[in-house]
Amino acid sequence: MAGSKPRKADHLQPLRSPDYKVMLADDHSQPLTPDRVSRSSFSSIRERESTLPQTFSHTKISSYFAVDSSDEADDDDIPNSPVSPISPVSPVSPAVAVAAPEDCPPDSPPARAANMIQTQSQPPVTHPHSKLLGYWTPADSFQGWKGIQVKGKFASKSFGDLQVLHQVFSTPVPRPSKRGHNRPGDAPIERLPTEILTFIINLLALDVPPNGITRRNVDLMSLLLTSRTLHVATLSTLYSKITIPHSRIFQKFLSHIVAHPNLGTIVRRLDFCHFNPSQLFSTAAERSKARNLTPETLLHCLELTPHLQEFLAQEYIDDDLSAAVLRKLFLGLPQMKAVDFCGCTSTSFKESFLSLLDVPETAWPAELSVRRLSLHKCLTLPSTVFEALLPRLTRLTHLDVAGTRITDAALASIPPTARITHLNLAKCTLLSARGVIDFLASHPAVRELQFLSLATDARSQQTFDVADVAELLPLLPGSLKSLSLKGARMAPSHVELLRPLTKHLEELAVGRALSLRDINHLLVPDGFGEGTPQAVRAQMEWQPHSLRYLDLSDLWGAELDLGYLLGGSCAVLKSWSEPLEVVELAEDGAKRVGKSGVALRRMGWRLSECGSRGWVVKEGGETRDDGRRGWKMGAESWGMRKIPVARAEVGGMYGSFMFGRKL
Repeated sequence: MAGSKPRKADHLQPLRSPDYKVMLADDHSQPLTPDRVSRSSFSSIRERESTLPQTFSHTKISSYFAVDSSDEADDDDIPNSPVSPISPVSPVSPAVAVAAPEDCPPDSPPARAANMIQTQSQPPVTHPHSKLLGYWTPADSFQGWKGIQVKGKFASKSFGDLQVLHQVFSTPVPRPSKRGHNRPGDAPIERLPTEILTFIINLLALDVPPNGITRRNVDLMSLLLTSRTLHVATLSTLYSKITIPHSRIFQKFLSHIVAHPNLGTIVRRLDFCHFNPSQLFSTAAERSKARNLTPETLLHCLELTPHLQEFLAQEYIDDDLSAAVLRKLFLGLPQMKAVDFCGCTSTSFKESFLSLLDVPETAWPAELSVRRLSLHKCLTLPSTVFEALLPRLTRLTHLDVAGTRITDAALASIPPTARITHLNLAKCTLLSARGVIDFLASHPAVRELQFLSLATDARSQQTFDVADVAELLPLLPGSLKSLSLKGARMAPSHVELLRPLTKHLEELAVGRALSLRDINHLLVPDGFGEGTPQAVRAQMEWQPHSLRYLDLSDLWGAELDLGYLLGGSCAVLKSWSEPLEVVELAEDGAKRVGKSGVALRRMGWRLSECGSRGWVVKEGGETRDDGRRGWKMGAESWGMRKIPVARAEVGGMYGSFMFGRKL
């Protein structure tokens, strides 16, 4: 990469993988593309691909920590970059010579790799003294992997062989064109529109970093070497979504786009949700001395990515979000659509936001481009921030202000042109029940709500009492898919108001003071199992519910009647409660249910835990719904506490805030 120190025999460095000797022994072997099960996140909780819902992996160790910490060992960890640096401004150059260094033993991997290749030494055309390979795409004469000469023979080569050859191409023997064969660049797949090619190639990209011994996005690396058309389409996928797991990766990425500014124009997402600084540097002083990620370098990165649309931050980088960075995000990037500051609570972050408000009114545009905003658990931001920012979000669709100091006035100041589909007002202590009800009843921006969380912790706060809930429920739109009333004071009379909602809701979190018998009436008609004419008529007219997730975590202690739950009268864990598949319980309730594991398994359910939360989960089969919904923005599990603002796999610190914490 440009900016890194040159090393001897740079193009002959062996792969830093425990399987390297095996790869050399077998020319056709290659490192497997890591699947989602084997990949771990960073100090975080992430979803795992499984036949069962609510399955997570939890780790506190960075997978990059297993890799050699030296600069030489980090070349394989550069996110979204080819095996070797590729100059986006250099034309096609002839083959580059590769020779074993003089101090390499004859049997060493570099020497054996060099002996396999017979090429002529010719420097790059545009930069004769450059250490980089001087080509933008493979040569016009490149006829595919079968055209690579290995020991004087033509053989079918795989990407693993190209890793050994390290992108060095020999000139193939010219072959006469045959009838029915496509000319170079004229294959059917190369004639597809770029949009279709990009859509196909996006399926190969890995957003979440793999474990420390597996090369990242190896399938995309091989596509870079296939043809000019596929090379250009693949670059768009590699650089559109950048995941930064630690500061050295950020430094390498920044150096690369500084050397090649054209690549910075491709970037659409900067994702820091997997960022963990403590794995490379043991102290804050060491991190500060390294100066890989600082407010200045972050601002420089934003200046080099003018078409950025999504910026995902979290608490580990809140000190680097300076006033200049915030001004660039909100005022200097006209295509910015999604911003996430999840968990940012530092004093410097608060002061930076206050400095943003001091910008002259003339410098603020009438409308901000941001459509999806998350200030989830930004506890230190004052109310003035929301009162100044929300009125300018004219196209707002996602708003997560859980745990913040948002007020009724700030909530009401959202422009009527907004079209909010996801709204998280959990644990907002300065909001009143009257202010929320009036907002939901009269504001035109919330007529198409799909996700609404009004959850509170009943031990410390109660926003909605019985009368408030009775007034609120009839106001909720039919588009709603997820509703959380956790912490609200409820009564059995609310069951009749909840029943119409259960016909379109997929997630429901009920509040305090309801019993299991009350909740049972949401799943089956009155008199279910009785032979009276009234019960039969009710069953004939009954419309099945659509609930897949039911949150009963407000039933504490004896309020959760375990005998009734596991008995024959309760429908919650019975087969006729379908499509219900996840029931969340309070922490003490999950422990009590765990002691009845035999009875639970006999009924076809199991206990699942993650962080401080516990669920009873229905055993799945081959035909089980995978849990993906458009309104869940990439998540598969049920009961997320945080609203995602970018469509991506769940992991990193966002996974912890979504599924590992109570509220």
